[in-house]
Amino acid sequence: MAADRPGKQPGIADVARLAGVSIATVSRVLNGSEQVSDRRRAIVRRAVDELGYRPNEAARALVSGRNRLVGVLTGDTSRYGYASTIQGIHEAAMAHGLLVTVAVVPGEHPDDVRAAVDLLLSLPLAGVIGIEFDRPVSLALESLPRALPAATATLTGTHVSGLPHASIDDELGARLATDHLLDLGHATVHHLSVDHPAVSGLGRSHGYLRALADRGVDAPPVVPTGWHPLQARDAVLDSIGPEVTALFCFNDDVALGAVRALAEQGRRVPDDVSVVGFDDAPSSQVLTPSLTSVRMDFRALGRAVLEQLVARVEGVERPDDVELPPLLVERESSAPPR
Repeated sequence: MAADRPGKQPGIADVARLAGVSIATVSRVLNGSEQVSDRRRAIVRRAVDELGYRPNEAARALVSGRNRLVGVLTGDTSRYGYASTIQGIHEAAMAHGLLVTVAVVPGEHPDDVRAAVDLLLSLPLAGVIGIEFDRPVSLALESLPRALPAATATLTGTHVSGLPHASIDDELGARLATDHLLDLGHATVHHLSVDHPAVSGLGRSHGYLRALADRGVDAPPVVPTGWHPLQARDAVLDSIGPEVTALFCFNDDVALGAVRALAEQGRRVPDDVSVVGFDDAPSSQVLTPSLTSVRMDFRALGRAVLEQLVARVEGVERPDDVELPPLLVERESSAPPR
């Protein structure tokens, strides 16, 4: 039958015709109703398989009252943390039979916020997830209807919305990185941080400074850089002197630029300078030397926040705060000072 109608997807009427039953019977089978005999259920399933029929989810949502689309509000999806969190959300959503759509909030301007929110609210949503790493997404979350289920993925200090959330403590991650370098015997640790980290970078800087203070070590001035590895390279060439033996970087992209600059200066990693990154992006494992980094499991964060949202949609009891720990991954780029 499908071969006789090229280009057109089979519908529920085609399934009913092939199975020799009513459309209502097919609908009951697809919706799991028990008001159908096992024999007719088997006939309908065979017709579904033969035709390759896929239910129209929008129509099913109207019948069942359950929408199956999750909206995600996010910042710059080219950055590792955002992209990996979205990947985790997709993985968990598929396990629940849910679809995911993404709206980027490019900035804090009211027009940017309104455009992203209006885009999502024009769709039949089951709920919304905010990747609440920076202020623009927090502003967008404030604009959502209170009745719409929502949850957020957060880092230290970024949970402004007050919604149920899953989080990773990146302040603790920065402490792990700083303590690691001090434990190796370095007299102090220098920090290379993006110059405008917004809210999402504050946890890392706070953790770094607190770790030094707890050990009674004076904190050198934080070296500012941009997000791109070449900007980090320039910052190191301009600001990192020969006295530096340990460098904690805002993320692995920044560390990549730092390692490049040190090589241009004729300084070896880790013989002359130990370098620790952050996030544990895939590139950290293939650098030469491989990069010691703090693993931020953003995919697990995405899966956890999706479960938070599903619990709210289905009315299941679940803690409002789920925290995932960071982990220091020691590789070749850190060692005791010479």
